[in-house]
Amino acid sequence: MVSRTKLKNYLNSLLNVFEYQDYCPNGLQIEGKEDIKKIAFAVSATKDSIQKAVALGADALVVHHGLFWKFHGAKKITGPFYQRVAPIIKTDMNLFGYHLPLDANLEVGNAKAIADYLQLTDLKAFGDYKGMPTGVKGKFKNKISAKQLKDNLENILGHDVMHASPDDEQEISSIGIITGGANSDWVSSQKEGLDAYLTGEMSEHDWHESKEAGIHFYAGGHNATESFGIQRLLERIDKDFEDLELFYIPSSNPA
Repeated sequence: MVSRTKLKNYLNSLLNVFEYQDYCPNGLQIEGKEDIKKIAFAVSATKDSIQKAVALGADALVVHHGLFWKFHGAKKITGPFYQRVAPIIKTDMNLFGYHLPLDANLEVGNAKAIADYLQLTDLKAFGDYKGMPTGVKGKFKNKISAKQLKDNLENILGHDVMHASPDDEQEISSIGIITGGANSDWVSSQKEGLDAYLTGEMSEHDWHESKEAGIHFYAGGHNATESFGIQRLLERIDKDFEDLELFYIPSSNPA
């Protein structure tokens, strides 16, 4: 068992949350019971993941995408939003959310996990949001064709990958990774002299502009690219704390 306060302090420290100016509150978003024995993990705090966490008897739910976003503004707790919030309150469950800090973390982050699957070397922080990194960049041990990299990413992500390609047979030696919806940040790869860029989403104009700039742009799905960090966080907590029951709740979201 761990106290809510101890878990909160541990996660805030591990993920360096106070250094980020995010567009959502990172950390404890809804306060519940003080003593925590069962923790559920999911990419997003959706009606489905919350209901499953409640069914599992979780004392806390830890997610990448929480419930509160600055771009939503003040929001009534009615309708579908009520269906998310109410079960958390009624069961006295804690909700923790970690957005950019989990994307960029060099131990358990989303981008770092994908970089490890790709066996990248010379990993460094990559991207910038108000002075803080949002992903990682690295080099391939051996150059790989653009087409083969697409195939490898589809195997890693379990998801179709869109590829804006200047030349499918071109060899790639370096890549920048920012998971999720960072479609416009391919320009960071261009500025840093990288060959390729991976994120979750791709806009129509970025398809053309990245190809014309000579950058191989891969988009592998928002949810798919961000399912790794939360699982690595589960593994880290399992290692650092004893006698906790931990569960991962996958999402079928194809976007």
